[in-house]
Amino acid sequence: MATVSISDPATCAGPSGPFAHVYVTITDVQAHVSSTAGDNDPGWKDLTPNLSKSPKQIDLLGQANNQCFLATLGDAQQLQAGNYQQIRLILADNGANIPNSLCTSSANCVVLTADHSVHTLQLSSESKTGIKIPSGQIASGGFNIAAGQTKDLDLDFNTCESIVLEGNGEYRLKPVLHAGEVSTTSTSINGKVLDKTTGNPVNGTVLVALEQKDAAGVDRIVMSTLAGADGSFVFCPIPAGTYDVVIVGERADGVAYQPSIVTSIANGETTGNVNLYAGVAGTLGSAALAGTVTSQNSANSGTVADIDLSALETVGTGTFTIPLVPNAQQPSAELAVETAASSSCPTGTDCVKYSMTLAAGGPYVGAFSASGVTLTQSSPLATYVVDGLAFVPGGGVVPDCSPSELKSQAYPLVSSFSLTVQTLPFTQCQ
Repeated sequence: MATVSISDPATCAGPSGPFAHVYVTITDVQAHVSSTAGDNDPGWKDLTPNLSKSPKQIDLLGQANNQCFLATLGDAQQLQAGNYQQIRLILADNGANIPNSLCTSSANCVVLTADHSVHTLQLSSESKTGIKIPSGQIASGGFNIAAGQTKDLDLDFNTCESIVLEGNGEYRLKPVLHAGEVSTTSTSINGKVLDKTTGNPVNGTVLVALEQKDAAGVDRIVMSTLAGADGSFVFCPIPAGTYDVVIVGERADGVAYQPSIVTSIANGETTGNVNLYAGVAGTLGSAALAGTVTSQNSANSGTVADIDLSALETVGTGTFTIPLVPNAQQPSAELAVETAASSSCPTGTDCVKYSMTLAAGGPYVGAFSASGVTLTQSSPLATYVVDGLAFVPGGGVVPDCSPSELKSQAYPLVSSFSLTVQTLPFTQCQ
């Protein structure tokens, strides 16, 4: 599997450089295992098949020094193992209709620092046969992908050398770039989520969380993303290490999926296709947990605190954070609340009431394997612990209260799918 990003060391950017922006519109990125393949050879592999329907306009000077984070051009795609010897980058013709283009009358342009005037960036063959990157310009001589592996391809423009001011005053793109595998500290974990029943991408919303164990051995969410319309997802860049991927979803008709968990996957690997199983327990396959959080200072008076709430579930020897069912009412994987003074609060406290909707079924769990992940349901119904982490209001991630973390008792879903959780009482808060 490969993901493609684009970057540039912005040495000629304003205010001291001549260009405020350099916009190019990319319609496709392709690769070939043969160093001699011609433009029309059928062996070219499309790395960004969705890009042709929705070309992406990139500011080469607005993406400086961020490598993988810069601009992921398309969803991660399954590629056969091999050593890809050629890469080509295809740009949109300047006459193409690009919705919301930042160029006034073309698909590609430069914006000058001096007067902010916009000038069409003229192309030669780049929109037809693509900007060629032969093996001699690819790090290690080729883009190597092994079975069950994912790597990131960073296309690195040298913008200052790539733009030529011609005698007639027009600007022309004369690409100077190379390609190569990014370092292991900027690799990705990719995959695709499918509905187990239909074998197709989910008709609804899928949230994918990347998790890693904290000092206490609890899986915490370090990144989360929504899967694309084709079910694909990518996390990039991520530090070296081993992660777990936890996936939840909701169909367009409101039916929740039971969580799917892929364990022990390292960066540089792909989950492949991961199935989601529609819930059959509870109301629309989901459960509602509601409760109250209180906070008070050392003088036993109410005080404001920021609280992050999440649902934990233990499967075997592992404890995972189960993201909230993704919908309009729950746009985030976890719930962030703030306590406040209210006549409904217990005496001497500030408080906040909360409710979270979670999958009712137990998760399907499987360890990563390059040959494919086999998922097995841990239990028919979930058992949740509500976890609260207190932070100083406006302090970002500065812990507050003593202790700064409180957990509820475990709540198994047996006959009721609407549970009231015990109060989490934070004390000794600032």
